[in-house]
Amino acid sequence: MSVTALPDSRSALRYVAPHVHRTPLLTSRILSEETGFDVRLKAEVFQRTGSYKIRGPLVKLARLSEEERDRGVVCSSAGNHAQGVALAAAMLGVRAVVCMAENATPAKIAATRAYGAEVVLHGSIWDEADEKARELVESEGLAYVHPFDDLDLISGQGTVGLEIHEDWPEAEVVVVPIGGGGLISGIATALKQASPDVRVVGVESSGGPAMKLSVEAGELVTLDRVDTIVDGLRVKRVGERTFELVRRFVDDIVTVPDETIFENVVWIMTHCKLVAEGAAAATVAAVRKGLVEAPPGTKVVCVLSGGNLDLAQLRELRWN
Repeated sequence: MSVTALPDSRSALRYVAPHVHRTPLLTSRILSEETGFDVRLKAEVFQRTGSYKIRGPLVKLARLSEEERDRGVVCSSAGNHAQGVALAAAMLGVRAVVCMAENATPAKIAATRAYGAEVVLHGSIWDEADEKARELVESEGLAYVHPFDDLDLISGQGTVGLEIHEDWPEAEVVVVPIGGGGLISGIATALKQASPDVRVVGVESSGGPAMKLSVEAGELVTLDRVDTIVDGLRVKRVGERTFELVRRFVDDIVTVPDETIFENVVWIMTHCKLVAEGAAAATVAAVRKGLVEAPPGTKVVCVLSGGNLDLAQLRELRWN
């Protein structure tokens, strides 16, 4: 498909700004000294629900028709998207149903319910939970909130990019994690419209580089398997809209293995005193591994997309 319209994060900001935290750009002396760049961290770890994922649903829900909002919304997720939709719906007075696999962790189920959503447990994997969500669209008339491939959602996620530009217009490189592509699509579009010379670099797990392979092939590629435990990066197929936007606005995509990502989860805890989930730590991992090519002194932003770390995952990996 071709993207006929671009996400409009500037317009989306009026729906997002009243409800979210304006997260800081934190300087990191040790990261700057180690890499030779002037590095700042966009700390969405401090965002409501612990990640950027509330931004897009606020826009999506606000732009529904009155009839659609009266019927309610549904999504499928066992992570940050579930909680973002749940809280956005609670703020706007909209019924929210979240479909999760039956083996979802009790803590994530409880957190989603605590934000006011109805939780429906179905199947053993996300795909089966998603089938249930789409059944509810048909049977109850609920509006489906896609986790990444929706123009309103992408516009909301792109408000992260607007904040980066407004707070540090001198930024020259912005490094963003890639799962389904909603965050990087929004950030890259917003940044390129505000400052065309800024470079946007995406980071995927080397065990699931669906976006990188798609861009290299010039068409959407569906992975046969995804060999990563990083929730936010575990996608077999990226979105059609996000693919087109990444091809147009993202300058480079690099990959890092899970072991390196989780080494940097610990590094960020130790040196930056921040808790970053795996997808967030991937941006720091890419910079520290020298995968982001730029001259010394370049002003670099690493987007720490969220802080909802599953500590059990740290025990699944060993480091040399």
